[in-house]
Amino acid sequence: MATVYDVKAGELNKKVVEELKKSEHVKMPEWAHFVKTGVAKDRVPADNDWWFMRAAALTRRIYILGPIGVSKLRTKYGSRKNRGAAPERFRKASGKIIRVLLQQLEKEGLVKQVEKSGHKGRVVTPKGKSLLDKAVRKK
Repeated sequence: MATVYDVKAGELNKKVVEELKKSEHVKMPEWAHFVKTGVAKDRVPADNDWWFMRAAALTRRIYILGPIGVSKLRTKYGSRKNRGAAPERFRKASGKIIRVLLQQLEKEGLVKQVEKSGHKGRVVTPKGKSLLDKAVRKK
């Protein structure tokens, strides 16, 4: 049987997005239509469903790496900033977007805050694991 580790991230995320759109707590805020996802980006995301795609990607990433905090996730979703003639430099992603998404996923019951052997962060709940496992089985 396939697991989250065996399926390509893009395919899994598309299936999880369909489920997240049906949820009552995961919703795109008004300001999300006008913000960039980080200082290294030039424009706002072109995809209208980018909020749900990021939520699905966060859920998958927390499943794999949890417990993980906002700072590590900002690094994960960061990118290189084009500085013209100067060399590119790495910049972290927006923390507000990640924090709000994590809060929405917590309200939905997909992730929760824990402290495991001195490491604080968020982990996927059994409900979140079930959502990801069902998405893996969908074909």
